[in-house]
Amino acid sequence: MQRALITGITGQDGGYLAELLESHGYEVHGAVRPATFSALRRPSHLSDRISMHPVDLREAPAVAELLDRLRPREVYHLAAQTHIPTSFEDPGATVEANVMTTLRLLEGCQRLAPPPRFFHASTSQIFGYSGQFPLDEQTPVRPVNPYGASKAMATDLVRIWRESQGLFAVNGILFNHESPRRGPDFVTGKICRAAAAIKQGRARKLLLGDTTAQRDWGDARDFVDGFWRSLQHNTPTDYIFATGKLHSVQEVVDLAFATVGLDPAAYVRIDPGLIRNAEPSPVVGNSAKARALLDWKPRTSFVNLIREMTEAALSLDPPAAMALVV
Repeated sequence: MQRALITGITGQDGGYLAELLESHGYEVHGAVRPATFSALRRPSHLSDRISMHPVDLREAPAVAELLDRLRPREVYHLAAQTHIPTSFEDPGATVEANVMTTLRLLEGCQRLAPPPRFFHASTSQIFGYSGQFPLDEQTPVRPVNPYGASKAMATDLVRIWRESQGLFAVNGILFNHESPRRGPDFVTGKICRAAAAIKQGRARKLLLGDTTAQRDWGDARDFVDGFWRSLQHNTPTDYIFATGKLHSVQEVVDLAFATVGLDPAAYVRIDPGLIRNAEPSPVVGNSAKARALLDWKPRTSFVNLIREMTEAALSLDPPAAMALVV
């Protein structure tokens, strides 16, 4: 049985990846922060067969000990500080969470014999103001926020360990990807949960920033399939995972409210305080490389994804369905 270690296993991508790996017959292990582990209620979608390990990824000896004990065939590094406003509030912690943890995992993997194959979840935020459309693996990196900058450095470290240390190390450069498990800290989750809450009488309106902003939104379940495929290929390299299609925040709003039978104009308000000063230009990804080498492609349509997210929000218990609404 193949063994895999996932950091960030309790997040959206980690949960779907764990399910996928189990379906392929893997023995799955998850790394969880000690503080989180002590209070952890195992998410219902994570099976009891998955072993959870408390480890502080900021501590190199702890990382090395876990890797040496498990000796996984594959390591999927999904844990990160991904919230852009938080990256401005505490850029130092963002660098520690996204750069140094990646470095410690790379060093720990390199020491094992044989070393595991390593996947790092990078982000389209590394490109920032790229001036290129669509974006591919050769697009120059020019991040516009501390989160993007930290992931750009982590992405370079993975490439360096691949090229200079011979580690089978892959960067998945991920464009926006959502699912029914997306929380309200992300705009799609916020909108879908708010539409459900307003329909159920638990909220009166939804505050948003720039609804004309556009993104390349895919399905997290499609993306994690790409993670796995990238480590099965004969040669390590970097891949863009994206749909190649742009959609606006307003489209998310319209679809979510249509799903619950409401007119968004009656409930949605623009809050200038939520508009970011340094917003990347509209970014759409070119996933031709992943399609050609991995036989990967996005399978879920944007329309069906937003509808499914909104319908899932309708079924959440009120505490879990909280959205940033008033």
